[in-house]
Amino acid sequence: MFFRDQELTNLKGEGMRHIRRNMQIIFQDPYASLNPRMTVGDIVGEPLDVHGIFKNHKERREQVQELLRLVGLNPYFINRYPHEFSGGQRQRIGVARALALQPEFIVCDEPISALDVSIQAQVVNLLEELQNKFNLTYLFIAHDLSMVRHISDRTAVMYLGKIVELSTREELYNNPLHPYTQALLSAVPIPDPIAERNRRRIILTGDVPSPVNPPAGCHFNPRCPLAQDICKVRDPEWREITPGHWVACHLV
Repeated sequence: MFFRDQELTNLKGEGMRHIRRNMQIIFQDPYASLNPRMTVGDIVGEPLDVHGIFKNHKERREQVQELLRLVGLNPYFINRYPHEFSGGQRQRIGVARALALQPEFIVCDEPISALDVSIQAQVVNLLEELQNKFNLTYLFIAHDLSMVRHISDRTAVMYLGKIVELSTREELYNNPLHPYTQALLSAVPIPDPIAERNRRRIILTGDVPSPVNPPAGCHFNPRCPLAQDICKVRDPEWREITPGHWVACHLV
């Protein structure tokens, strides 16, 4: 695993602590990811304390208030506790915490899946505004394929812990090559009832195998409608089919 040419898996101690400043995360559940015993000011300011950014209490307080402003919250909420906020507001607090160290890269681990649909759009719009303002890179993990299409530049499709297809957003949605990607996209609702009625749905049979004991060969072969003998014995190579479009499938 590399970040800016730095191999991370063997990094420990001070080396990992230093590089963590450039990588942060927004968690999935805004109700579980905020410490109920800490005030909002302490939650957002904790990364600053851990990395020793501010020694002066006044400067730290001003920075925390500015972070709350950035995410659309009242800066005078710093003495309140998480239970006093709605789900959308809590997720904004999580976003402010992730921004505290001015990272380059943020992992968004299904940041909207626990929120009401009406709030999801607000949080996504906020993430896009912050991305443009601070030139951030997001790794956005989600099951909502319409949201993935909206927010992504490049999209990777995973099955059973492995990436099976990677491409630009438009290329992947307009020309899916892997059978699993095709099945996924065939399940996305279309707002046009005539087009919805006429399109071909790909219904996968069987259950998802255990990641602990995956099937031999291609992990998708027990459910793939196109599987052949080679798929059951050989793991497909990761190949670039067209420039920037990578697929792991024997049949492509």
